[in-house]
Amino acid sequence: MSNTNIEQVAEILYHAKNSKIPCLPIRDVLPSGSIEEAYQVQAIGIEKEISLGKQITGKKIGLTSTAVQQQLGVNEPDFGTLLTKMEIQNNRLPFTQLMQPKAEAEWGFVLKQKIDSPITNIEALQDYIDYAVVAIEIVGSRIKNWDIQITDTVADNASASHYIIGSQAIPLSEINFTQCQMQLFQNKELVSQGKGSACMGNPLNAVQWLANKMIEMNTPLQKGELVLSGALGQMINLKKGDQLEVKIDDFQPVYLEIT
Repeated sequence: MSNTNIEQVAEILYHAKNSKIPCLPIRDVLPSGSIEEAYQVQAIGIEKEISLGKQITGKKIGLTSTAVQQQLGVNEPDFGTLLTKMEIQNNRLPFTQLMQPKAEAEWGFVLKQKIDSPITNIEALQDYIDYAVVAIEIVGSRIKNWDIQITDTVADNASASHYIIGSQAIPLSEINFTQCQMQLFQNKELVSQGKGSACMGNPLNAVQWLANKMIEMNTPLQKGELVLSGALGQMINLKKGDQLEVKIDDFQPVYLEIT
């Protein structure tokens, strides 16, 4: 596939994002349909955003929960890039900024140093992590009707949209990552729940996968970056006026209103 064609696919997604008009699945215009090509498309989109003044703030890991994989018909994780302006301020997010939005609850991790050496186990990984935060991620697809396969979502920056993290910086030693219990409330109704093991057996397994993937792609995770590790339960559809609350064990909840 020529660079020109890859750039054309990236432009289709970029236009969909800015016009707020979803496009048809792009997997049909990737000749090999390979994940490698899809990541090339994603990279062009990120480079475009950086050229317009945005900065990379971290990464998100997608499709780590069995429940979410079943919803989307895939069986492997992916990753996307977090940028400035994706983080939600003041617990409020205008619905007009969103495209086909859904929400999920997860752990976020802030790195205290660059990860430039392969990580062989999660014990070694913890030396690179400063603290954890409770997070709500808003995902949104630029693909019409969420008609996606793995190459569609990878090219579409892993369906990244927005996120909000809690103000409580939690030491890793205080968290039971496999047994912790997540509850997601929508307008005070419990609509999604799960435990830490729903995310690849342990959210730290997902971060380890990402760290090694980034080294493989010569774009290692950097000091200070945020890593959203993946959903702990099913994602939910969002509409204007929704009020969300996420609780994980007895840690401080995170609130979000869609205005």
